[in-house]
Amino acid sequence: MKTRKRREKRVGKFGLAVFLIAACAYSSGVAAQGSTKTWRCGSTYSDRPCEGGKTVKVDDPRSDADRRAAEAGAKSNGVQADKLERSRLSLERAAYDRDRQAAREARSAAMAERRMALSEQQARERATKAAGDPRKSTMSFNSGGSGGKSAGDAPAKKKKRKSRDSDAG
Repeated sequence: MKTRKRREKRVGKFGLAVFLIAACAYSSGVAAQGSTKTWRCGSTYSDRPCEGGKTVKVDDPRSDADRRAAEAGAKSNGVQADKLERSRLSLERAAYDRDRQAAREARSAAMAERRMALSEQQARERATKAAGDPRKSTMSFNSGGSGGKSAGDAPAKKKKRKSRDSDAG
């Protein structure tokens, strides 16, 4: 007896679900077929009347050939728009790359200029320091000779060469 009641409850719930699904499907089909008027409510359009709304005729009076020509024109315009967009994006990418390269070169030039200014400043500082330091005394003096002479050595006397004429005679 209990199993029979359970079975009836299951069948009852299943039947109710089927009925509700069928009712929804029927009502949505009727709603789609019965709506023949379109209402303009301000800047929006609706299938339901609204306060201050006006009915709008939405039937397309064009012939099939006109409709196909309009669709072909729209498709052609879309293709052209896509080409123009790709071209624009390509130009923008090239300009972006040029700007990045110019910025990189400007940074490089600025760094080189800073390095140059720093080296010039260091050279000026070295020159100023060298000019301010007393000169070191030298212990030796070379008179330009090639020998290893020290400051206390007397200059060596050069030997006179005999001329060829005196050798021959």
